[in-house]
Amino acid sequence: MQTLRYIQYFFYLASNWNPGIAWHIIKNEIRGEKKYGINSTGADELHSLKKKGIDISHATIYMPASYDLLEKVFQQVPAHSFSHFIDIGSGKGRAMCVAAHAGITKMSGLDLSKELCGDALKNLAITKTIFPSLNYKIINNDAFYFEIPEDADCIFLFNPFDEVVMSAVLGNIRASLEEYPRKMTVIYLNPLQKHLFIEEGYKEVFHTKKMNYLEASILIK
Repeated sequence: MQTLRYIQYFFYLASNWNPGIAWHIIKNEIRGEKKYGINSTGADELHSLKKKGIDISHATIYMPASYDLLEKVFQQVPAHSFSHFIDIGSGKGRAMCVAAHAGITKMSGLDLSKELCGDALKNLAITKTIFPSLNYKIINNDAFYFEIPEDADCIFLFNPFDEVVMSAVLGNIRASLEEYPRKMTVIYLNPLQKHLFIEEGYKEVFHTKKMNYLEASILIK
């Protein structure tokens, strides 16, 4: 079953991007799923949400971040010192599981899909067996309305939605920082709306781009 999932995902990536990047990602999928012991491979175009009448017009499809890119960005931040890591558009929880291995102990994930939230809880339960002190929460909600917790100091994004929702999320972060002043780190993969953060006064402290699609930015305010 897992082999079939890899094959299907390879052809999905190859048809949407190109065979070269598809092969690169699949090699990392096989390595990463084995290393972290979770099940998070595959894409979801969110058709099930649309059938339920949920507005997905501003959402992007679910695709997990490549393991090598995740590991690279977590090497660039003092992950162990973060008070509360928030993954907005958390999908099956892959980034949260890798974050736990990087030293983060408190985290919350937010996703519009109830099904993906269920998968995230399964993967995080596996990760918690390795890190018993891990404190995590998965929230099935729309990021547009999500209030950023007062202790959140790291936000993770993997291009989860368009500029409309991202602007609202940025406003929610701003409101939290104004009420509870603190340093904020944003880890942003496939950062299509990065300009919004730059305009908000965030400083880019790290950037990487490989094969035209594997891109990440770390911004601090």
